Amino acid sequence: MRVRLLGPVDVTVGGAPRTFSGLRRKAVLAVLALHPGEIVSTDRLIDVVWGDRAPATALNSLQSHVSYLRRTIGAPAPIVARRPGYLLDLPAEAVDVGAAEHLIRQGTRSADHAHADTCLRAALDLWRGRALVDVAGPVWLDEQAERLERVRLVAVRALTDVRLALGEHARLVPELELLSQEHDLDEHIHEQLMLALYRAGRQSDALATYRRLRHRLGEDLGIEPGPTLRDLENAILLQDPALDPVPPAIEVGAGPAAVDHSGPAAARGSVPAQLPPAVRAFAGRGAELGRLDRLLGGFDGAGPPTPIIAAVSGTPGVGKTTLAVHWAHRVAGHFEDGQLYVNLRGFDAGGSVMDPAEAVRGFLDALGVPVERIPVGLAPQAALYRSLLAGRRILVVLDNARDPDQVRPLLPGSAGCLVLVTSRSQLTPLIAAEGAYPLALDPLPTVEARDLLVRRLGTARVAEEPHAVDQIIASCAGLPLTLAIASSRAATRPGFPLAALADELRSAAGALDAFDGGDPATDVRGVFSWSYRALSPDAGRLFRLLGLHPGPDISAPAAASLAGVPPRQARTLLATLARAHLLVEHTAGRFGFHDLLRSYAAELTRELESESERRGATHRLLDHYLHSAYAQARLLQPFRDLIDLEPARPGVTAAVSTDADAALAWFSAEHPVLLNAVARAADEGLHGHVWRLAWTMADFLDRKGHWRDWAATQETALAATRRLADRRAAASVHCGLGRARAQLGRFADAHAHLRLAAGLYGDLGDLAGQAHTDRCIAWVYSRQGRHRQGLAHAQRALGLFETVGDLAMLARALNSVGWQYAQLHDHGQALHHCERALVLLRRVGDRFGEANTWDSLGYAHHHLGNYRQAIACYRRAVDLFRNVGDRYYEADTLTHIGDSHHASGVPEAARQSWLVALDILDALGHPDAEQVRAKVHRTGQRPLPPRTPVPPVHALRRSDEAAFTGGC
Repeated sequence: MRVRLLGPVDVTVGGAPRTFSGLRRKAVLAVLALHPGEIVSTDRLIDVVWGDRAPATALNSLQSHVSYLRRTIGAPAPIVARRPGYLLDLPAEAVDVGAAEHLIRQGTRSADHAHADTCLRAALDLWRGRALVDVAGPVWLDEQAERLERVRLVAVRALTDVRLALGEHARLVPELELLSQEHDLDEHIHEQLMLALYRAGRQSDALATYRRLRHRLGEDLGIEPGPTLRDLENAILLQDPALDPVPPAIEVGAGPAAVDHSGPAAARGSVPAQLPPAVRAFAGRGAELGRLDRLLGGFDGAGPPTPIIAAVSGTPGVGKTTLAVHWAHRVAGHFEDGQLYVNLRGFDAGGSVMDPAEAVRGFLDALGVPVERIPVGLAPQAALYRSLLAGRRILVVLDNARDPDQVRPLLPGSAGCLVLVTSRSQLTPLIAAEGAYPLALDPLPTVEARDLLVRRLGTARVAEEPHAVDQIIASCAGLPLTLAIASSRAATRPGFPLAALADELRSAAGALDAFDGGDPATDVRGVFSWSYRALSPDAGRLFRLLGLHPGPDISAPAAASLAGVPPRQARTLLATLARAHLLVEHTAGRFGFHDLLRSYAAELTRELESESERRGATHRLLDHYLHSAYAQARLLQPFRDLIDLEPARPGVTAAVSTDADAALAWFSAEHPVLLNAVARAADEGLHGHVWRLAWTMADFLDRKGHWRDWAATQETALAATRRLADRRAAASVHCGLGRARAQLGRFADAHAHLRLAAGLYGDLGDLAGQAHTDRCIAWVYSRQGRHRQGLAHAQRALGLFETVGDLAMLARALNSVGWQYAQLHDHGQALHHCERALVLLRRVGDRFGEANTWDSLGYAHHHLGNYRQAIACYRRAVDLFRNVGDRYYEADTLTHIGDSHHASGVPEAARQSWLVALDILDALGHPDAEQVRAKVHRTGQRPLPPRTPVPPVHALRRSDEAAFTGGC
C-alpha cells in the first residue's frame, strides 16, 4: 500500500489506485500521511481541515470522513484511532513524500554519479504533477504544497549537477533554458545553464545568460549576482580549463562492441534528407574539395565542442551552390542523422530575402516537429532547433546567405554537426566570432573549365576546336554557370561549330551592369542574351514577364496567368526555359530562377514591355493568386462567411483543388509566394487585392501555426483598408488581426483590435459581423481562462446568429456556449446547448463541428458521473475525427474514453483506449503522449517507449483551439 500526495491525493493497493471524493476527506488523509507513524490530534486535524470556519459538528464530520477513508482503502485499514486523535500506521517510505525524500537524500550523498542519477530520477518520477493539487485551500496544506515544490526543485538541481558531471551538458541546455524562465531569479539554475552552454561550445550564450540574470536581479531586487556566479562568469571569459567536463572513465577491455552505434536518429525520429540533386557533370574544384574534406577530421574528438562551420564565398555564378551540394552528397554518409538544406535567398532579385524564422520553421518541419510542439517566435524556435540537433550528426547546408545575422539563428549549438554556408559576401564576422573556416571560390582555371566542357560536350568535340574552346572559356569568365549555359547551347546543336558559338559570345557585347567587372571577359550578360535570343517569341515573352514575379518560385497556372496564355501552353514554355537552363524545375511543377537570370529577365521586361503590359501582367498574376487562394480557403473552411471578389481579368487561370487535403497542400507550396504577393500588391497600389489575399490565407496560417506571418499580412491588409477607406474590410481585418495577436499571446492587442472590429460592425449595422466578433472575443477570453466573460460574449454571439439565421454559425456558437458552461462546471447547461448544436450541425453537414460537439457532450457527461453516456459520445467523436482525418483530436478523444472507463471502474478498457491514443500521439510526436504514458503506467502495464522523445514545449490546449473555428 502507498499513499500518494505528489499530485492528486489517492492510495494505491497492489498497484491499483483507490480514489476519494470530497476535498475535506482527502485533506484528512493528506494531514495524516504527512505525519506517518505519528498521532495527530483531532483538534489539529479540525484546525487544518476547517480552519476558523469549523462548525460545531466538525468532530462528527471528522469521524465520518475517517470511516469513509477506511472503507474506501479496504482492510486492513492503516488509519488507527489513538488518543487524542488518529494515526496512519505506515512507514515513512509507504507515503510517496517519504519515499521521495529518502531517495533524494541517497542521491545527494552518493559519490557515485551513476547511483546518484538513478536515485534522483526515481525520486522525481514520484511526482505526478503539483503536490496536493486537489486539496488546495487549507492554509497549512497550501504551505506543505509549496514546501514539496521546493523539495522537487532541490532534486531537479541535484540531478542537473549529476548530469553535468556525467557529461550531459548538450542535452541539459533546453531543459535548463525552460527552468531558468520558470525560476528567473534562481542563481543556482542560471549557474548550471551557463556551465552547460559553455561546455556545449556556446560561450557567448553563457555570458549572455549571466548578463540577463544580472539585469533582472538589479531591476527586481536591487542586488548583484552572488560571488559563485561572478566567479563562473570570469572563468568563462578566461576559458578556464577547470570548467571543462571530466572525461568519463574508460572500462579496460571495452572495445568497439561496447559502444552503442545505434545512433540518435533511431531514438529521435525523423531523419531529413533535403539535399537538392547533385550536378551530373561536376568538374574541377579538386583543391577546394580537399579543404572541405579535411574539415571532417574535426569529428575525431580532438576539436572543440562546437559545430564545424565552413563559409564558401565568391562572385555570382562562380559555382558556390554546385560545389556545396556536390560535396554534401559526397560526405552524406558521415552524417547518419540526416542533411538539412535551405536556400536563404540572400541576394534574391525580387528582394524576398528569407527571414531566419522561416528557415528555422522549415527545419523544424523537416525534423518532424508537429505544429502543436512549435513555440511562437524566432528565439524559442531556434532554441528548439538547437535542442533537436544536440548530440546528433547532421550536415546543414545554408545556401545563398546574405549576412551573418541571417545565418546565426540556424547554427547548431553543439559538436557533431557541420554547417556549410554559401554567400556572395565573405561573411567576415562569422569567421571572426564563430570560427567559421573561409573558402573563397575563384573562377575556374582554364584546365578545369575545359574539363567541365569535356564532361558536357564530349572529349572529341572539345579536342577538335581547342582555340574556340579557349575563347568560350574566356568569354564565360571561367564561371561555371555561364559555361553550363554555353555548353547547353552547343549540346543542343551538335552540328554547330564551336567557333561560331565563340563568335556569338564575343559579339554579344553588353552585360548585366551590376555584375560587370570592367573587363569584357567578366561580362555574363552576353551569355544570357544569346541564350535568350534562341528562344521562340512566346518563350522569350514568358521569360521576360517572369521578371515581374515576386518569387521565390512559380507554378504552371501562375505562369499561364502572368502571360495570359492557356495552362497547357504555359507548361510547354516552362519546359522550354528549363531545357535552356534559364529556369530550374527544383520540385515537380515548380520553377525557379537563378538570381542573375531573374535580374536579366527584369531588365528585359523594363526595356521591352510597355508600362501597360507590365501592369496588366502583374494584375493578372495577382488575380491568379487571389482567386486560387479564395477557392482553396473555401475548401479548408466551407462555413466561413464569403467576401466579394471582382471577376478575374481575361487570361487568368485559377488553381483548382478537389478537397481540403489538396487545398492544404496548395497553400503549403504557395505559402512564401503568397506572402510576397501581398507585398507586391501593396507596392502596386492594388489595395483590394492586399486585404483579400490576407483574408484567404488566414485559416491556413492559423492551422499551420504561422502566426507571425498571419499577423504581418493582416497589418499590411489594415494599411490597405485605410487607403481604400473601406470600413467593412477594415472590420474584417481588425477581427483577423485580433485572432492572430491572441495566438501570439498578445491578449491586450487582441482585445483592442476586436473592440475596433465590433465598433465598425456596429456602425455598419452588420449583425453577422458583430456575431463573429463576439465569438472571437469569447475565444480569446477562453484562451485567458476567463470563462465567465467568455460565456457572456458567446451568448451574445448566439443571439446575433439566431437573429441573422446563419444555421452553421449558430450551431458552432451553441457549442461554444456549451463549452464555456462546461468550464464553469455547469454541466447541465453545457448538455442543453451542445445537444441543440448537434441537431443543427447534422442539418448543415459540418462534420468537424459535430465531432467537437460530441466531445463536449462527452466531457459534460463525464463530469456528471454519467460515464456510460460519456463513452458513447466520445466514440461518436472519434469516428467523426477519423472521417475528417484529424489524428490528434482522435487521440485526444480516445484518451477521454480511457478516462471515463477508468472512472467507471473498468481499468482494462481504459488501458486499451489509452494505448491506442498513445500510439497515435507517439506517431505525431505530440507532448500529450507523456501524460497518456503516465496513465498507462499507473495501471501497472509497462507502456511502450516513445517513438520520438519530445523536449518540454508548451502546446495549446484543445479546449482553447477546438472551441473556435471559422469566423472573421
